[in-house]
Amino acid sequence: MTTFSPLFNAAHPAVHLFRGPYVTVGGHRHEVPEGSKRLLMFVALHRQRMARKHVAGALWPDTDEGRAAGNLRSTLWRLRGAGIDLIEADKWSLALREDVLVDVELVGDWAARLIARSAGAEDLKLSPWWPDALDLLPGWYDDWALSARERLRQRTLHALEELSRRLTAVGRCAEAVEAAMTAVIAEPLRESAQRALIEAHLAEGNLIEARRGYEVYRDLLDRELGVAPGHELFTRVHAA
Repeated sequence: MTTFSPLFNAAHPAVHLFRGPYVTVGGHRHEVPEGSKRLLMFVALHRQRMARKHVAGALWPDTDEGRAAGNLRSTLWRLRGAGIDLIEADKWSLALREDVLVDVELVGDWAARLIARSAGAEDLKLSPWWPDALDLLPGWYDDWALSARERLRQRTLHALEELSRRLTAVGRCAEAVEAAMTAVIAEPLRESAQRALIEAHLAEGNLIEARRGYEVYRDLLDRELGVAPGHELFTRVHAA
């Protein structure tokens, strides 16, 4: 049904923004009408109750206030007509229903636990949704979508680095390498991700892999930015 289904409680309706948007209700998938996708995504990414005027202005910035309000009414009607009644709306405001789950929120919570170093054993797992979290809503270029994409991307990168360190610390080095590599592939110039990957290789006893990775990173930095890796990373690799 979705790559994120293990984290969803089927008793709750859910908005899937990864590889979506689409909605599941009672375990059944509902496609979102094309003209209603932006509204559902906007409301799902802004969990708090918002003024209708604010939502209409954000989604239809190039139309006058009356036309934007009419567009909002029509879009809500189309959503309900498609069996997607997940937005509570009154005359003045609207919000996603409190019982609705959103995959982006679940990922954000996972990342926050890792970054805060309060993650439990259930958080230390490899997951197929990492690429989706690193490129949220590809093809959507509204300012609010771009902001949400970059915020989740940065949070996920930090979480992957911390996950790699945690896995390395408990001897799960192969998984640590995979987590760090995901971050490195997403941001090859990011030294903290490269450091996590090198540390995982060293912990596994793969000195050659660590030095090869360092050399590739060194050459990339020199070619792209004309700088060298930090001294701490140099020392760690060559002291091993």
